[in-house]
Amino acid sequence: MIPVAFLFLAYLLGATPTSLWVGKAAYGVDLREEGSGNLGATNTFRILGWRAALPVLLFDMFKGWLPAAYFAAWAGMESFGWTLAFGGAAIVGHVFSVWARFRGGKGVATSGGVFVALAPWAVLVALVAFFAIAFTTRYVSLASITAALLVPVVVANTPHRGGDALVYFSVLLATFVIWAHRSNIRRLLRGEENRFGRRTASVPGPGPGGEAPDPEGNRGDAA
Repeated sequence: MIPVAFLFLAYLLGATPTSLWVGKAAYGVDLREEGSGNLGATNTFRILGWRAALPVLLFDMFKGWLPAAYFAAWAGMESFGWTLAFGGAAIVGHVFSVWARFRGGKGVATSGGVFVALAPWAVLVALVAFFAIAFTTRYVSLASITAALLVPVVVANTPHRGGDALVYFSVLLATFVIWAHRSNIRRLLRGEENRFGRRTASVPGPGPGGEAPDPEGNRGDAA
């Protein structure tokens, strides 16, 4: 029962809707109703600025790092499979938060936290690629997708914990991130994706960011 309890705890930690609570407590803003409606660091930055987005980003990464780094040891489980399960539970919690009616972010920041614990070199390379693409194209979604695709390649060719199991996990996670960005991919192909730093035309009921909430909660957002 102890590993199952830690699995549930990892989900609840991941499900902590950092941006939602920061927005409501410090700014009186419900980010589900503003900008893209996505509960991640990108939408937080777009609507509330970097002072709100930075702690959201760091805590969202922490939500993935802590279960991956320590929960297996605390639960007395030596199998690396449990490490991956705890990290995966945190990511699922971030994307489908029980505290926010099963809405959340894309899982990119929380996934990054998991890999900081297990394969830091992969995170470093993915971050370089992310910022290079984000600043040159201003497409955060494209940067996130590219970084996710790079992670399995880098994990397979650099020191990491877990051997082949982590490589397979990274492939699964990259697939999940791409799935989470499926509507962004459609907009990229149509040339309609929102560029970071550029406001799009709004429909009735926009938030202070100048955009109406995306029904899928992912217009241009990554985290």
